[in-house]
Amino acid sequence: MEVETEIVKLGMNHLGAGIAMLGTIGAGLGLGAHFSSWMQGIARNPQAADKMNGPGFIGLAMIEAVALLCFVIAFMLLNAGQ
Repeated sequence: MEVETEIVKLGMNHLGAGIAMLGTIGAGLGLGAHFSSWMQGIARNPQAADKMNGPGFIGLAMIEAVALLCFVIAFMLLNAGQ
């Protein structure tokens, strides 16, 4: 009986980690949309490219932080109970 509960716990940890990694899909879509808009803005007004770089990189870093947070949560779930 104990072996079965351990297997269920391990399976739930893996399932939770997989669900946590689903957030990276949104982060990937967000990165693509942000970068696309950023490049379109620079293409429409090349003189403002220097002013767009700071906020653009900050936005990319914030979106990437979501993906890293999903990875950290998934890693923590995989190692939970060990």
